[in-house]
Amino acid sequence: CEVCMNTCPSKEKALVMEPIDSQKEVEAANWEFAMTIPVKDKLWNKFSVKGSQFCQPLLEFSGACAGCGETPYVKLLTQLFGDRMMMSNATGCTSIWAAAAPSMPYTTNAEGKGPAWSNSLFEDSAEFGFGLYLGVKKIRNKVAELMQEAISLDIPQELKEAFQEWLEGMYNAEASKAATAKILPLLEGQTNPVIQGIADRKDFLIKKSNWAFGGDGWGYDIGYGGLDHVVASGEDINILVLDTEVYSNTGGQSSKSTPAAAIAKFAAAGKKTKKKDLGAMAMTYGYVYVAQVAMGADQAQCVKAFKEAEEYPGPSLIICYSSCINHGINMTKSQQEMAKAVKAGYWHLYRYNPLLKEEGKNPFILDSKEPELDSFRDFIMSETRYSSLAKLFPGQAEALFQKTQADAKERYEFYKKLAEG
Repeated sequence: CEVCMNTCPSKEKALVMEPIDSQKEVEAANWEFAMTIPVKDKLWNKFSVKGSQFCQPLLEFSGACAGCGETPYVKLLTQLFGDRMMMSNATGCTSIWAAAAPSMPYTTNAEGKGPAWSNSLFEDSAEFGFGLYLGVKKIRNKVAELMQEAISLDIPQELKEAFQEWLEGMYNAEASKAATAKILPLLEGQTNPVIQGIADRKDFLIKKSNWAFGGDGWGYDIGYGGLDHVVASGEDINILVLDTEVYSNTGGQSSKSTPAAAIAKFAAAGKKTKKKDLGAMAMTYGYVYVAQVAMGADQAQCVKAFKEAEEYPGPSLIICYSSCINHGINMTKSQQEMAKAVKAGYWHLYRYNPLLKEEGKNPFILDSKEPELDSFRDFIMSETRYSSLAKLFPGQAEALFQKTQADAKERYEFYKKLAEG
């Protein structure tokens, strides 16, 4: 798809495209050797752009369109949290490129750990993922009860200390990992029924990273009722919306995420109404972590949002701008297209973190710079979904173009006011 080559910042062109027939024999041995090299993911802070890319991707060789804007986000998720992830995936593009039988791009690390993936119906990914989360919560609470009981029994002091360490850090990923590493070898040979109950549930000692995700057709439209229900719960579940601004998997139908003037199926003469602001609606609860990201525009902001959302002890919603073949763009430069969208003020980057309120700070952080509105028209006209409107319906195109630009400007002014407190 050439995205890696076009994204690589090296002036010396560290990556170049060559015909595969000229490379197969030469590189096959190199590939086999590379597969024997252990992952070196402790060299840098994993929650930095550089450090995250030393982590092993547990999503590889997907069946997506070349240059797909969705897969890089999920790949990043698996690099950061994949060894303890449980994923509910709404049916749509995200499930088709993820589970086109008989292949499955999700994989495991050297320890045999990887994402536990399950496909829900198109309309209920949030509810399905919420059910998975509640099941895990119930089991882990039972483990906590058993450990508290075990500590009062006549068991080895070393085991009591390990159980106490786990109880103190059971809701923290790294702390629960460290305690689990101490507990597992100590469980061997123990015959006490209470300890045996803990051993039976050992797969739940490490804190799970629970995610529900899908496209905008799910998150904005068909599954919005469930998404709203789940974020309103206040529970610690993460929701990822991969926003292509159309129903990508079924042919590019208009969704509530589609901006005014964009041509899509069921909006052949350009959509007349503005894009739904899903993030702003979620922020009204006041206790939901919300972020809007575009990887190609700001990789560091994207990694930071993923980290903050996963660590937030409540519901989180991340909305990811995802370049799509339905946009009518050069998909080899889909990451650069994201950057152009943010620069023009078509898409905005922000994070809303309720924890900041407890510190007396403004919870809303606007991460994008002042948009270059002069480039807005150039940006939309570079995409077929907009430029074709001028050719097919010239009489109404100009009014719709002005509307979509005005809508984007209005949204930016709203975010700017939030950022100013």
